[in-house]
Amino acid sequence: MSTPVVRSLLETDLYKFTMWQALLHSHPAAQAEYVFACRNQPVYPLAELKADIERELDHLCWLCFTQEELFYLRSLRYIKSDFVDFLSVFRFQRRFIHVETDGPQLIIRAVGPQVHVMGFEIYVLYIVNELYFRRFDAVNAVTEGRKRLAKKIEMLRAFDQEPPCVHPLDIFEFGLRRRFSGRWHEEVVETLVRDVPKFFKGTSNVYFAKKYNLVPIGTMAHEYLQSFQAFGVRLRDFQKAALESWVQEFRGDLGTALTDVVGMDAFLADFDLYFAKLFDGLRHDSGDPIQWGEKAIAHYTKLRLDPHTKRLVFSDGLDLPTTFALYRHFADRVMTGFGIGTNLTNDIGIEPLNIVMKLVSCNGQPVAKLSDSPGKTMVKDETFLAYLRQVFHHPG
Repeated sequence: MSTPVVRSLLETDLYKFTMWQALLHSHPAAQAEYVFACRNQPVYPLAELKADIERELDHLCWLCFTQEELFYLRSLRYIKSDFVDFLSVFRFQRRFIHVETDGPQLIIRAVGPQVHVMGFEIYVLYIVNELYFRRFDAVNAVTEGRKRLAKKIEMLRAFDQEPPCVHPLDIFEFGLRRRFSGRWHEEVVETLVRDVPKFFKGTSNVYFAKKYNLVPIGTMAHEYLQSFQAFGVRLRDFQKAALESWVQEFRGDLGTALTDVVGMDAFLADFDLYFAKLFDGLRHDSGDPIQWGEKAIAHYTKLRLDPHTKRLVFSDGLDLPTTFALYRHFADRVMTGFGIGTNLTNDIGIEPLNIVMKLVSCNGQPVAKLSDSPGKTMVKDETFLAYLRQVFHHPG
């Protein structure tokens, strides 16, 4: 039998832990539904993976956090002791996640208490990815991946010869969910740590952050803000309620806010001086990054806040040329950060899967995000989507 894909419950993105803690403390009884989707056409039907995915989920639900892993989480100052105590007895419940097929389509749904099902997402995504890519020629893929990674290292070293901007170039690795394999992911991280430590400043993968003494990177994802669409506040106020709850939970830590749940314009309408002072910066995940960054800087300037004291984190489908271009455009005016994902961990000459697992309902009500990029909006209830657009004056 092949080695299980998930080697540790610590191997997930940091923002899963931070959102998990915040929602456990603020809305422990919430019920939620998460749904898997593939946005592009795979080479072979993902439905063929059903039996292997079932076996991997059985293994996932057998795992628990080790004492060493819990000690590491407890060492992060924003992770609270009672949350670590919760994790010490936590196990995923197999009855809350279901795998089905519809012809060639793979259907995965996690339904149940949100604090029991929200964690499935990242594991499911990299389980599907690794099982899918195991059917390809791994030797040729890794050989090609090494060539491309070496070229990236050369690009970074060449960039180091350019005149510096006011703020340094900080690159983070965000590639867990769509990686080629765990082994290749680790080789990428090891190479970045060894060859370009000046630029490589952290990873979203908590397992690797612990193993390689890196800074774990991440704050919140769309699901956190979306959940507040169903938490009993007026829909128009859900972003402010979510941001306020975050501030109360983390008291100044983890200060990067995600802006594109209902679009950047609607976000900035809620991101007043109070929040702009409390949060360290903003994260871009859809829409034109130049326009987004200019809007952010203009907003800070309008509020009479110095943009040099704030950080803009870019994380939407980045590669190094795009990263360099954005850095040159912004880094003399504002601190920047660049979360590069698939282009680092699955650039091996085979088209990556564009897979997601998104929150679609909470407490029996539909939730949605209105992305600034076509194709990223995901919702089960079109009526609710239309209502959300109306409330926030979001273009169709």
